[in-house]
Amino acid sequence: MSVPAMVGKGEITQRVVQSILARQIRPGERLGEHELAQLFGVSRTLVREALMQLQARGFVAVRPRVGWYVVEPSFAEARETYAARRVIEPGMLRDAGRPLQSAVISRLRQHVAEERNAIAHRDAATRSVALADFHVCLAECLGNRFLTSVMVDLSARTTLVSALYQSQTEAQDSNDDHAAIVEALATGDHVRAEALMRAHIDTLAARLDESLAHSARAQDRLRSALAPDNATKAARHPGKGRKSAATST
Repeated sequence: MSVPAMVGKGEITQRVVQSILARQIRPGERLGEHELAQLFGVSRTLVREALMQLQARGFVAVRPRVGWYVVEPSFAEARETYAARRVIEPGMLRDAGRPLQSAVISRLRQHVAEERNAIAHRDAATRSVALADFHVCLAECLGNRFLTSVMVDLSARTTLVSALYQSQTEAQDSNDDHAAIVEALATGDHVRAEALMRAHIDTLAARLDESLAHSARAQDRLRSALAPDNATKAARHPGKGRKSAATST
């Protein structure tokens, strides 16, 4: 399978994060430099630089005689992830200021509809991406580029946490929460939207269960997840290609 020419380290890191969001790469998954270099058609040096960027963002780690692998957050780190979200996301809504424009509300409603459609069609990959991406989409709609980049990382981190410590059966509950937040924003009630977001995050944090931690991994998941065709499809249709397993974010 061919890989587009001139792949940069930014594209490699983006594809890895996107695959984490889609649950195609699991906690503990090994990321071999040689395999990635062959897959992307680049040097191992470029791959190593991309992995170092991901390491700085807290997504991967490296160990002697093991190599690079996707981090497996501890239970304490899982709790800290939700604690960070509890501070950032309600505050983001509290500081939103004036009511959002109708075009922004329409975009958020469309996103919620795409979540619901993925849930109805039991499309696990699309559902995972759409539910996680709601929080990124919300930051984008509020016009804060820095918060958007923060939410990309927090959403991916939450996906790793969820894969280890949460059951995957509450997707519709999360979709309902998202819909309620959007409707509060549509009426200009930012105080209610803030309270709903806080309750949403608290509910997710309460579902953390240390006994669910596992490290199951498939031999061919990495190559399948990072194949150019899959990544392109996920990037172009974040709400259309992402009850076997559900993600709650």
